[in-house]
Amino acid sequence: MDKLNTEPLLHTALMQFIFPFSMKKGESKKLIQQLQGDGFTTFFLDNKALEDAYYGDGYSVSHERMERTYLPFAAHVLFPRQNDVDSFRRFSRVNNLDCILEMPQQTINFKVLSTDIFICPFQLGFVTIRVKLEGESIPYSTALEFADRFRTLEKTFIQDDYTYIHCGEEIYELVEHFVFRNLGDRLEPFLDHSDINGAYFETLPFFVDERMQVQAFYGFQNEENSEEITVDCRYRASQLDGMDLKGAPTISASDPEYIEHYCKEHTYNRWGPDTYYMMNEQTFCCLTRAEPKIAVRLANQMYGEYYYGLLLSIFHKIVLLKLANMHSRLRINRDYEEIDNLIFSINKFSAKFYFLELVSQSQGREIFLQLRKVYGNDALFGEVKETLNDLFQYQDKFQSKRRDNLLMILTVFTVVSGIYGMNQVIDDLKGNIAWSKMIEYSPFELLALFVTVTGILVSVVLTVSALLNELKRRYRKKYTDLD
Repeated sequence: MDKLNTEPLLHTALMQFIFPFSMKKGESKKLIQQLQGDGFTTFFLDNKALEDAYYGDGYSVSHERMERTYLPFAAHVLFPRQNDVDSFRRFSRVNNLDCILEMPQQTINFKVLSTDIFICPFQLGFVTIRVKLEGESIPYSTALEFADRFRTLEKTFIQDDYTYIHCGEEIYELVEHFVFRNLGDRLEPFLDHSDINGAYFETLPFFVDERMQVQAFYGFQNEENSEEITVDCRYRASQLDGMDLKGAPTISASDPEYIEHYCKEHTYNRWGPDTYYMMNEQTFCCLTRAEPKIAVRLANQMYGEYYYGLLLSIFHKIVLLKLANMHSRLRINRDYEEIDNLIFSINKFSAKFYFLELVSQSQGREIFLQLRKVYGNDALFGEVKETLNDLFQYQDKFQSKRRDNLLMILTVFTVVSGIYGMNQVIDDLKGNIAWSKMIEYSPFELLALFVTVTGILVSVVLTVSALLNELKRRYRKKYTDLD
């Protein structure tokens, strides 16, 4: 890796670390009660007292602007008016914890401002940790290195072996311990640890190296001798290229053409050269040299409407991957109930959560579309829709075949029992059944009796089976709605 000669300085470094998790089925009500008992407040847009409650001094989020940003059907999902299971139910708590991140190169003072926990449909949830780096002149490499170290839940690189979090009198060797023993100390029992395709951590197949998503705001000092936000700066922000073990700034690519091409594909530069947005599957950040008033407004957007846009994009990708994973695990000739459940889940997701148009304003729409492109959600959605068509075709053929077989069986029973039963044994089955006569039956009469009795039994079994299947279907639907 090439060392960089210049080191920009930041006046502001704000970060939101997002941890998606899979929740145990049927546990959402208990989790909500647990969160409310632990001091988390239910977040509703009509509670304007929360506009500046969670974001630190000088920052606030306009609830009215957030609602106007999204079209009504999207706002209904993101900002429910009540505890709706088919929506993003947000619970937030102020922390204001003064902490220190100890790294091999240096120690960094930071403040944990607040924590959000979202309970979402499809047994998914999000934990968001809102952090601010302390200081008036923060080296750019320091901010990037902090983000890269803090988002790592478990030790995966050599730097992680020498990284610790100091909070009060406690020292945490793993970020995972800091999250689940301090910020969300009673969340872990609700996480779903069931095995899915051998995945290791929290069983989510989209998780890479057990790392959190990072949404960041970097406010560069705009002085006379300060340079513009270079392509290298933008690339480093997207890759979280901070420092090497000696404390020197690093960048994980050396070919200028590659860096230029990458930034072209992953930058939203409508307000360049002073403000850029970088986005990929691990980071979404704003880099700006704007004056303080504009910088605060941009930071508020990252806390508000863009934050929800990122959550929605991550939610879309997770659900699409989850649906694809469910399809890959189906035993197509045996798991008939699972096929019905998958068809229901795909239709529900398509109808309620995935729309081509979600944002009303042009700038927000462009950023959201680029996020969706970065996550590859449209391609995944196309694959899931093809899966739905294949399942419909298979289900239609299977049900047609089953109906044909059932019709043939019933026809045989009807014809045989009608011809033989009505003419040979029906009289003996009237009133008091003459059981003694059956001993003297001829083979054809015995066959008629057998067909008549089994026909009655088959009709009873089919009726009871149909009723049980309908009750199970209603129970599954009710159970899903309650969750």
